[in-house]
Order: sequence, then C-alpha cells, then structure tokens
Amino acid sequence: MKINKMRSVKGEITVPGDKSISHRAVMLGALADGTTHISGFLKGADCLSTIDCFRKMGIDIEVDGNNVTVHGKGLHGLKKPSETLYTGNSGTTTRLLCGILSGQPFDTSITGDASICKRPMGRVTKPLSLMGADIENEYCPLHIHGKSLKGIEYNMTVASAQVKTALILAALYAEGDTIIHEIEKSRDHTEVMLSAMGADIEVDGLTIKVGKTEKLAPQDIVVPGDISSAAFFMVLGAVMPDSEITIKNVGINPTRTGIIDVFEDMGADMELVNKRSAAGEPVADIIIRSSKLKGTTIGGSVIPRLIDELPVIAVASVFAEGKTVIKDAEELKVKETNRIRAVVDEFKKCGIDITETDDGMIINGGKPIHGADFKTDGDHRMAMSLAILAQLADGDSTLDDSNCVDVSYPTFFEHFYGLEK
Repeated sequence: MKINKMRSVKGEITVPGDKSISHRAVMLGALADGTTHISGFLKGADCLSTIDCFRKMGIDIEVDGNNVTVHGKGLHGLKKPSETLYTGNSGTTTRLLCGILSGQPFDTSITGDASICKRPMGRVTKPLSLMGADIENEYCPLHIHGKSLKGIEYNMTVASAQVKTALILAALYAEGDTIIHEIEKSRDHTEVMLSAMGADIEVDGLTIKVGKTEKLAPQDIVVPGDISSAAFFMVLGAVMPDSEITIKNVGINPTRTGIIDVFEDMGADMELVNKRSAAGEPVADIIIRSSKLKGTTIGGSVIPRLIDELPVIAVASVFAEGKTVIKDAEELKVKETNRIRAVVDEFKKCGIDITETDDGMIINGGKPIHGADFKTDGDHRMAMSLAILAQLADGDSTLDDSNCVDVSYPTFFEHFYGLEK
C-alpha cells in the first residue's frame, strides 16, 4: 500500500472503542448472572476472537454494529467447548482465558495464529500454577486441565495488566484470598468492572485483594474511545504543519494516560475538554494542534501506562528537537512482534538516527528523513505508526501489509485520509 501524502490535517474523529475494555466486557458479561449490554464495542479482529471463544463455550452473544448483548450464565455456567479455542492474533484473549479456564470443571485447549504461537505464555501460566492451575506448554497450543484453585499472595515480576488480570480472574474461583502486589500500576479496567459487578475485590494502591466470588451482577457497559488508537492522531496532529484534530470521547483512565504526560513534557499544543464519566471510566475530548516538540526521557512508572503507544511516540520523537530516550520498556519485546527491534529496523530505512538498547531506544530527532518501503510484520500498531511516519518523510513510502490494522482499528485509513485539509 502506498501512503498518499497530505499537506495538513484538520477536523474531528471518534476513534473505535477501547480494546481492553471491550475484551473484558464480553468476558465478565459471560460470567455474570443475566444480560450485559455493551455499547461502543470495538469490532476489531481481536475482540471478535473473544466473542467467538465464549460462543464456543455456550454463551449467547448478539452483535448489532457496535452494540453487543451478552447473555451471561454465571461464574459456573461455561460449557466444555467441542473444539480448540482459536484466539487469532489476540494476546489478551489468550492470556485472560488462561485465568478463567484454570478453575473450570473441564479441560480446554487454546491456540492462535502464527504470531500468538511465538508469544510467551509462561509469564501467565507459571503464576497460575502456584494457584494449582494445570496448563501444559509455555507457548500455544496450551492445554488447560481444570482444577480446584487456591488463593495465593503473589509479587508481580512484570508490570503487565494481562498477567494481573489472569490472576484476578482465576482468584474468582479460588478458595481463600488472593493478594497481588504490583510493581507499577498497570491498566485497571478489570478491577473497575469487577467492583461494579459486585465481586469480592479490594484495591489499595499497588495491592489487590480478591476473594472467591459466587455471583457477578450484569451491567450496562459504555466503552469509551481507545486512547491507544487516539495516540496515532495525537501524533499526526502534533507533527503535521498547520493542523488541528479533535478526538472525541477518549477514555482517560489514569492507568492509560502516559502519552498525555509525555506529550506535556514534549511541549505539545494539546487540550483535554468536556471531561466526564461513562460507566465508571473517565472520558474527555482531546484537541491536538501542530506543535514544536522537544526530546524527553521516557521510563520508569510511566511505561505501563503507555506501553502500546510507544511505537507512535517514537514517531513523535523523530520530529522533536533533540534526543529522546525510551527505557525500561522490555515488555515491547513480547508484543505482536519485538517492537524495539521492529521500530529501530524500520526507522533506519528512513535515515533516522536511532539506536537500539536492551530495554528501549535512543532517537536523535529534528532531522530530515526520506520515504521507504516499510515492513509491518503483521503488527497493527507498527502499521499505523509507520503510516504517520511516512507523512513527514520526503518521497514515497509503502506498507507491505495495511490490512493488519483490522486487529484494533478497522477504519484507520478512512479516518486518516478523511482529515486531509
């Protein structure tokens, strides 16, 4: 796909629903006693994989555009699937299902596409085994033998919402309390949703206590726009000359707003307006204008709050004056691809001054760059980040796979070109 150049961008967009919340709404709705209504659902490939898996376990789920109705059968209402559960490209579906299925009275097998089969699952299966879970293999296909689980006290070794959530979901079925200590605060949509549903869960700073739960109450869940999707247009609006974009209805949960903090550090011309709450999640409209960005250092506790946005933040760094250092981001190595290596390799094709480090990268920005033929590795966030990068490069650029954006943002290119002034 050739990336067509735009001189400037202006207008309003509404990005698709939050991927993390959409996954969890379906999962917890399936485990609730009664009907959960979800509006603003992300109809991306990953979230549709979650729906498919729960349908195979006997849950009736209706999809009408971005509205989803889940007819939950309770925490003990899932049925043994007649076939292997296929999670496609979705790491969230795969890892969170490990937590739910570990405590079921039946055995299950899970697999995914070629990318998923290369992603490490031991970071989830090992702590679950401490609770009594019996999961074969550390890479897909996984074979889960349902067991009686017990509560544990566990110190997280990585700041991962997927690992944390898998443990929380298993804890709903475990005898005794499970206490989880985070090393850094990661996205807390599971805790927010479970609290609203009446689960036995308490959060105190970095400590989460979960007791065995007998019943979850169904909810009406409003999914806000995904800040991880908004991030691409935040960067586009900031780096394109003579531009202004308003991104409507974006979730600004504090565990997800690292990119806002970084943009403030970089000097972006940005406003958050119309702040409000939707189904327990804070929401706002984000206005971003052409900006003179400056380099910064990104690391420490902010990393879990922007881990998915780092590839496009790296794009912003290319057009910032001075040096940007991204560190403490080893988690990027176990995404859809090794995103540290992928960013460095693709950026170098443009003549960008970028260096790979063990836990991130160093970018010396503010210099002219040229177009290139980009390889996405089938990674949706790489594809969208490279599309933004190509807009400011001299000469033509192509993407080898633009369809992979369907994982999280099926209408990305429609919104992208629809903003041309």
